[in-house]
Amino acid sequence: MQYSAHGRYAIEQQNNILLVDAQGPFNEVLAAQYHQDITEITEKMTGEPWGSLITFRGNSVFTPDAEKQLIETTRYRIKRGMIAIAVVILDSANADMQQMQLQRIYQECQINFHVFSDQESAKIWLDTYIEQAIQPIKMKQIHMKKKYQ
Repeated sequence: MQYSAHGRYAIEQQNNILLVDAQGPFNEVLAAQYHQDITEITEKMTGEPWGSLITFRGNSVFTPDAEKQLIETTRYRIKRGMIAIAVVILDSANADMQQMQLQRIYQECQINFHVFSDQESAKIWLDTYIEQAIQPIKMKQIHMKKKYQ
């Protein structure tokens, strides 16, 4: 018996942030498709540290199999340079459950994350976090340029 996907999402890259807008609930079929789409888009990321800003709309809970798939997807993104995740949960009667599921996923993957109730605060936090991570890299590049001039 084959199942159809439950839930929907859109993925967009803006500089060093991967924006995901999602509406659930989510099952393993959708989680597998999401993993495939994430794989394709992260291949295009620059190589500098980057982050994800994920907005969940409505009751976006995960089936146990979808949760397992999201752990693998998160690990893949970390290998491709993701250093932090900002999560926004909007209009959900199950926000507590969603937050617990996301906490399990992200703690399992040992990734820095924070949950917000609005996108503006999430973007500010993520931009600041990424900038702090990139700053030592930029300083080293400047130092190396000066050294070899």
